[in-house]
Amino acid sequence: MSNQPSVAVAHLGCEKNRIDTEHMLGLLVEAGYPVDSDEAFADYVIVNTCSFIQAAREESVRTLVELAEADKKIVITGCMAQHFQEELLEELPEAVALVGTGDYHKIVDVIQRAEAGERVTEITAEPTYIADETVPRYRTTTEGTAYVRIAEGCDYGCAFCIIPHLRGKQRSRSIESIVAEAEQLATEGVKELILISQITTNYGLDLYGKPKLAELLQALGNVDVPWIRMHYAYPTGLTPEVMAAIQETENVLPYLDLPLQHSHPEVLRAMNRPWQGQVNDQIIETIKAKLPEAVLRTTFIVGFPGETDAHFEHLCDFVQRHQFDHVGVFTFSPEEGTPAFDLSNQLSQDVMDARRDRLMALQQPISWQRNQAEIGKVVPVLIEQEHPGSGQLIGRSARFSADVDGLVYIHPNIDTDIATSPSACLGSMMPIQITDADAYDLHGQFVTSTSKLVKH
Repeated sequence: MSNQPSVAVAHLGCEKNRIDTEHMLGLLVEAGYPVDSDEAFADYVIVNTCSFIQAAREESVRTLVELAEADKKIVITGCMAQHFQEELLEELPEAVALVGTGDYHKIVDVIQRAEAGERVTEITAEPTYIADETVPRYRTTTEGTAYVRIAEGCDYGCAFCIIPHLRGKQRSRSIESIVAEAEQLATEGVKELILISQITTNYGLDLYGKPKLAELLQALGNVDVPWIRMHYAYPTGLTPEVMAAIQETENVLPYLDLPLQHSHPEVLRAMNRPWQGQVNDQIIETIKAKLPEAVLRTTFIVGFPGETDAHFEHLCDFVQRHQFDHVGVFTFSPEEGTPAFDLSNQLSQDVMDARRDRLMALQQPISWQRNQAEIGKVVPVLIEQEHPGSGQLIGRSARFSADVDGLVYIHPNIDTDIATSPSACLGSMMPIQITDADAYDLHGQFVTSTSKLVKH
């Protein structure tokens, strides 16, 4: 039995936050702390918070209040700790420690000091830390998938975004460090690596003097994993070299997550993204020409201050014209500390909600049509879940990224006995024949022959 106090972690927010959580867990386990999956039984609960938009903060606050009422020793880490340190210490006497976004690697020391009775604040004003492949990590994703952070922080100053303030300036890991981590994950049986950073297409700019995403993808092509997927690929960084690397590197999926935010040049200028307004149409046509198999996902913000009906119609036309595979829509959230917070012409929440709903309704038949085109294909599916009630297996095809896109539901097939031993399949990649589709998800069956397998 360990004499150390037990620790549980409540993870909130994005996959970048998830990696911080995984490193904290890894460091605690290495130091001999028992990690409890149930917050109710743990001595300390680390709450890794999100502060990106109002809704995320509200979820973080709800979690903190519930734990405080349960009389837990709370360690607040992540973006809210970085953002609201003074207020949190004042409002939550139950918080025994605050840890910033660039300080999560100090978690063992923080817990030790809290145990000694200190109320700890470890917050670097300008975060500079980024973990490499040598920092212990306890993965919390499904066994077949892992996120790999290739850079942290952001040098852009988008008017609506608090991230540079919370996460610091861009700092990239070396290609060698990323490949070493990828190889380690491959030996653990990981089938999909999802590359993340704030702006993946800017990878390496700070370290090498120019973006090196194409070289990174080529280097990762030698790692024995079937799928490498990128998130947050800014369209302006999709150079001919990057597109060639995607095309020529067999395990790099032609899946592009393009955070476009809007289509109208005036709104993009107000968002402090003027460089983007000129290239949206052109770059998307180029991508489709160079990567005809590409799956395109994007996100938009509706209701940015000053967005007129005409601006919104421009966005609707843009979505209709380009027929994206996946679209996420957010309503504008005014963030204190960002230039957009004080802008005049703020729109009402009702108007923003109506615009979001209309854009999503416009996208739905497009997504449905995209998914319908998959029917009849045999595609590799990464099996990730077993339904606790029915035992049905659920996974993802290459078209779907983790947590943000749809799923593939696998139905029993009398021609094969694979489905009768489902747990043997978890974490593996299997050929599935797609038999049905709706706007969000695909349905399919195991097949015995892989002769018609479509790689992506």
